[in-house]
Amino acid sequence: MPKAYWVSVYRTVSDPEKLAAYGKLARLAVQPWGGRTFVRGGRVVAYDAGIAERTVLVEFDSFEQAVAARESAAYQEALAVLADGAERDFRIVEGLD
Repeated sequence: MPKAYWVSVYRTVSDPEKLAAYGKLARLAVQPWGGRTFVRGGRVVAYDAGIAERTVLVEFDSFEQAVAARESAAYQEALAVLADGAERDFRIVEGLD
């Protein structure tokens, strides 16, 4: 079964405190679904039309787990805390088999 990934690229962060609070809750929200964070911030070099901003990559054992984590009540709580604190491009992608 192919793994799945949350890929999130932040276009802007307007409220670092909201982002920090979201980060704590989001980490707790993905753990029950087997989410493992491989990238959270750090150095970025963007090419083509890429965005050289904060990037987060979380791996799950299946696409279904990744979607369930995103739709969970715990993650919805984290999103409510983030609110307008950041603008980001978030997607769930399935890995290769």
